[in-house]
Amino acid sequence: MIGRHLLIDFHEVSAERLDDAELLSHLLVEAARRGGLTPLGPPVLHRFRGGGLTGYLLLSESHIAVHTYPELGFAAIDVFACGSGDPRAALDVFRTGLAPPRERVTTATRGEGLGGRAFSPSVPLELEPSAGHCGKAGGEP
Repeated sequence: MIGRHLLIDFHEVSAERLDDAELLSHLLVEAARRGGLTPLGPPVLHRFRGGGLTGYLLLSESHIAVHTYPELGFAAIDVFACGSGDPRAALDVFRTGLAPPRERVTTATRGEGLGGRAFSPSVPLELEPSAGHCGKAGGEP
């Protein structure tokens, strides 16, 4: 297994929270910290003219992304963590910060069928040159 990937749908969230770039930036950083994940830089956020934000935080272990739709009270959040990171701890940060009355969380295991080889961001998995990777030692993508 390479890692765990959470696909999170939050419903009926306050439009003000979903349109608050400062809050979402803080949640991205705090989610990484609580999940034991390593940011490669600051969060990147883009505000759309009609409302809503898309933001992401690149991690040595992969990424956290958030897409908000204030007019619908909806947020789509993506947490992909390779190695020993805890995407569920990252999820709890978003739950607390956005307080969704209703949610749906789908968990996918990434890298099934690799013949029992495990991956740790501090010990690179040897892959064919054409194959991608999820992170290297020293925080290099």
